[in-house]
Amino acid sequence: MSRGRRRRKPDERGRVPSPQSVDVDPEELRAIVDRAQQQPLSSDEHTKLAALIDTLVFLTEELRASGASIERLRRLLFGTKSETTQDVLGALAAPQTQPDPAAPQTRPKPPGHGRHAATTYLAAAEKVAVPHPTVHQGDLCPECARGRVRPTPEPVRVVRFRGIAPLQIRLYEKERLRCASCGEVFTAPSPEGVGDKKYDETATAMVALMKYGSGLPFNRIEKLHAGLGIPLPASTQWEVVRDGAELLAAPHEELLRQAAQSQVLYNDDTTAKILDLTPKERAEALSLEKADERTGVFTSGIVATGEDHKIAVFCTGVRHAGENLADVLRRRQQQLPHPIQMCDGSANNTCGDFAAILGNCLAHARRKYVEVVDNFPAECAHVLKLLGQVYAHDAEAKKLDLAADERLALHQQKSAPLMDELQQWGRQQIAEHKIEPHSGLGAAIAYMQRRWDALTLFLRQPGAPLDSNLVERALKKAILHRKNSLFFKSTKGARVADLYMSLIHTCELNRANPFDYLVTLLRHHRAVAHAPADWMPWTYLAALENLHRGP
Repeated sequence: MSRGRRRRKPDERGRVPSPQSVDVDPEELRAIVDRAQQQPLSSDEHTKLAALIDTLVFLTEELRASGASIERLRRLLFGTKSETTQDVLGALAAPQTQPDPAAPQTRPKPPGHGRHAATTYLAAAEKVAVPHPTVHQGDLCPECARGRVRPTPEPVRVVRFRGIAPLQIRLYEKERLRCASCGEVFTAPSPEGVGDKKYDETATAMVALMKYGSGLPFNRIEKLHAGLGIPLPASTQWEVVRDGAELLAAPHEELLRQAAQSQVLYNDDTTAKILDLTPKERAEALSLEKADERTGVFTSGIVATGEDHKIAVFCTGVRHAGENLADVLRRRQQQLPHPIQMCDGSANNTCGDFAAILGNCLAHARRKYVEVVDNFPAECAHVLKLLGQVYAHDAEAKKLDLAADERLALHQQKSAPLMDELQQWGRQQIAEHKIEPHSGLGAAIAYMQRRWDALTLFLRQPGAPLDSNLVERALKKAILHRKNSLFFKSTKGARVADLYMSLIHTCELNRANPFDYLVTLLRHHRAVAHAPADWMPWTYLAALENLHRGP
């Protein structure tokens, strides 16, 4: 049955009325159909058959309208498939063309073997020099006996992995001597560099990286080390990372300050849980009217991008992403222009008191069509192909490494006509009643039309991104932690998690080593507290070199 056949017109409130109820016995219906083949139907039989067809059409339209919600629930329960245009549309993604038999046939590129080159491990591997046992530099060649052998620019590298515990224990047995006459005891001094801490900076950094970087709960880390013969209680792990967080407060605050000065800020949030959150703590974080009506707990993700680096900030508590963004932007210098804010269409992302140039995520608008592609394949294919071309132009700008103004000019030239076509197409679908406004496709078009100015900010503002995928990926770290650990015990635990996740993910965004970075900050925490701006993930190596060089 084709879509739109015998479609019932919506009432003044935009609702499609349900068909009138008519009792039809199945046996009576079969008899009516049989008689229709031999003689004209009576008026009563025609009414019953028409009512049945109306009911069938109504149910079909209702299933189409709610199909998106059912499909969305299925994806939430069982996972989502890829949302690339090729995977979503399948055969509709590209025009069906017959291959040219005269064209040369090219084989697809074979898949890689999955191995990394030995040079990949140069930074992290322990290097062991292996000299040749019989031939040495400067010797006569054993083969020709004429030339002298010289080392080649690159040695032959052989990689071997060995398993070790994430935390290793070193036990120092200091000799103790006692005088047989006077009883005086003489104990050997500790070797240089032992220190007075049972858990040194590397232990703190490793536990923090496993817990807040990889999402392993304390109890799983405890079981892992117990299997290796190392007692490491969960309570001890918490004390180690808690004490380390106090030494990292200065660089974390500097991270917030620099994020506030950025040109573009992305924000969004996800749910969280704090067991011992008290009414007093909730009231202190919210205004009086909001404290009475808001019951949820959230982890907000904020990603700030500048010309040279990216910064990730996490905030867990009762405030929404917009309110947490406002708290970060209070550190912004007043003479700077308003930043660009990129987020989805949720009001929670803009509820704070701050000024910004708002852009909405084009990927979220696109996903509305992906969810209903099974019910409206031709219409959704048209939208997804247009948006695919827009993203292709953005990829072209990144490949050419265009400046913000040059990228804007490219989008205005190539993407603006595509977006204009998409806007006009959506208006026609609604104005000419080609689709039901309350269907899944109608809702997708309405979502895009309501937010059109924010969705097309990249056509007017230099540096405006197309989507908020950057913060969506950042929030996966908080979601992984929630999936494995389920909750925070207290607000203190949430603040410690926010600090470590912010530092670790900022390192990941800037291709810095988070373990090395945390160890460096902890070992030199006094110097870091004195000038935290010199110890950001993109500057700490230079600061460390200057520290070792001395005045």
